[in-house]
Amino acid sequence: MFKQFATLLRGRAFEAATVVTDRHALPILRQQIRDCAHAVQMSRNAVAVTMAQNEQEKKQHDRLTLQIADLETRTLDALQKNREDLARDAAETIAHLEAERDVSTQAQARFDTEIARLRTVLREAETRLRQLQRGQRLAAATDKTQRLQQVAPDSGLSTLREAEETLQRLQKRQGEMDATARAMTELETTGSAENVQDRLAEAGCGQPLRSSTDDVLERLKKKAQKSGKSKSS
Repeated sequence: MFKQFATLLRGRAFEAATVVTDRHALPILRQQIRDCAHAVQMSRNAVAVTMAQNEQEKKQHDRLTLQIADLETRTLDALQKNREDLARDAAETIAHLEAERDVSTQAQARFDTEIARLRTVLREAETRLRQLQRGQRLAAATDKTQRLQQVAPDSGLSTLREAEETLQRLQKRQGEMDATARAMTELETTGSAENVQDRLAEAGCGQPLRSSTDDVLERLKKKAQKSGKSKSS
């Protein structure tokens, strides 16, 4: 039972860690890329240091070669002058210098091999780092897009659709109301007796229903003439 309980705790801890890791995946990825970039920079420094040491070793090798050549020339001169004691000392020194030169040659070979290896590792690391950086930018863009989708969820889009349908229904009802009002006006205009009389009178059928300006003026003239006749008699 205790073993199962411990297994359960480990399982819960693993799941909790997985949830936290997934939730903060982008910050974790950014920090990991920064760590990778630092490691790549350290690799560059290591290559540079190794190359500098190799250059120093080459200079040391050249210096030893020149010393050996100079001592050999002087030793030959000493032998020609029967100074074998000096020649022996010079020969012993040449032997030590040649040993150092051989070590320097071996060191240069190791440096060359190590520099080639470090450069290969560095190129591979730089390539992988660039791929990680491109992937991180893509992941960040995808995360922003997903956050925008969360800000405007499907429920909001469905609300937009519902609002559009409501507007269409309102416009349809308003159109129906306008058509009804026009029909009522037309019916009122064409259906009443008064309107029929007005239309007939305006067409000259029968007596006018309303006096025109000319009719009123003619009536007033006749009335004025009658009044004038009465005063003169």
